[in-house]
Amino acid sequence: MHLDADSEHEQPLSGGNVNEVVRSGDTVRRSAGPWTPTVHAWLAWVRAHGVLTVPAPLGVDGRGREILSWTPGETASGPHAAWVWARRTRLEVGAMLRAVHDVSAGFSTVGATWRSAVHEPAEVICLNDVAPYNLVHDGERVVGFIDVDMASPGPRAWDLAYLAYRICGWCEDSPAPDDVTPAATDNPELRGHAAMYRRDADRLS
Repeated sequence: MHLDADSEHEQPLSGGNVNEVVRSGDTVRRSAGPWTPTVHAWLAWVRAHGVLTVPAPLGVDGRGREILSWTPGETASGPHAAWVWARRTRLEVGAMLRAVHDVSAGFSTVGATWRSAVHEPAEVICLNDVAPYNLVHDGERVVGFIDVDMASPGPRAWDLAYLAYRICGWCEDSPAPDDVTPAATDNPELRGHAAMYRRDADRLS
């Protein structure tokens, strides 16, 4: 599907972790690649199975850019917002990630082209870059993932470990507030992060 966009009404976006991405109305336009058809098919599969925390794939426009649905809210680009370090965020994102993984386990990868390498065991489709700059917060809670073009098959633990690295204060470039101490391996907050992944997403409260 090809849709045209009026470049005069495009708004450059600073969130996420990519260049040359713009908002046009209720859509996001960004450069496509050989992996785009596979990623769009995967996104459609995930959403068709009731998980709406990933963007809806809407085809390509007349300039060959991919079109995705716009997710209202803020991302943690630049100095990270306080919500990034909140315990609730770890619980919310753990549940969201589990839901995406669970439905993607049934996605057929026959003939697929991925931007990122496939990591064994290929249990699910991993997002591969679950970090604050790729999360959308609506002012109350985390509501979605963005910039999912790096997705590829891999083990569940791959995404979960990287997410913990990015939001538990371990990452060297994480601008954590002074009062946030990196989680130790036996920290109850880290255990809670993993525990929420193990639960059903609808048990989040």
